[in-house]
Amino acid sequence: MNAQTVTARRDVYGIVVPSGEPVTIPQGSEVRLTQTLGTSLTVLYDGRLVRVAGEDADAFGLDPYAPSPIPTEGDLRERILEVLRQIYDPEIPVNIVDLGLIYRLDIEENEDGARVEIDMTLTAPGCSLGPVLSEEVKQRVEQIPEVKEATVNVVFDPPWTSDRLSETARLELGLL
Repeated sequence: MNAQTVTARRDVYGIVVPSGEPVTIPQGSEVRLTQTLGTSLTVLYDGRLVRVAGEDADAFGLDPYAPSPIPTEGDLRERILEVLRQIYDPEIPVNIVDLGLIYRLDIEENEDGARVEIDMTLTAPGCSLGPVLSEEVKQRVEQIPEVKEATVNVVFDPPWTSDRLSETARLELGLL
């Protein structure tokens, strides 16, 4: 996406990246759209990056957007990964799977529904968006009909490095 400057049409809530500090962008404020991928968008406001939920895109003159429909057919592991590929890092235009933030995905299936446990990391240990991203991961995975419960652990061992980028991510970022 080419970054463009737009004016907020209404007050809108966001989260400053990477501090995690809540912020309200007042109606009439100029922002620069820097990313509109997946389930959220990122704007530059008052010199700071701010992550805004996709359903609030109308505040910037865009159609509100919601996550893609939950896949209902096929291998459960693949459907979980498909859902996670809809969640993007707010600073890097790559989804969290291809970015290499998902370290472990365990599925325990039984008659009352699957229990899913995920270990994920962040690109930097000081990023305060861990709770925001991990909660979004949990909510999206739990929307899959067969999943009864999802647990998401944010871990930093081993530390994330760019070696974890998928080939797709390397292509998107121009690293290949």
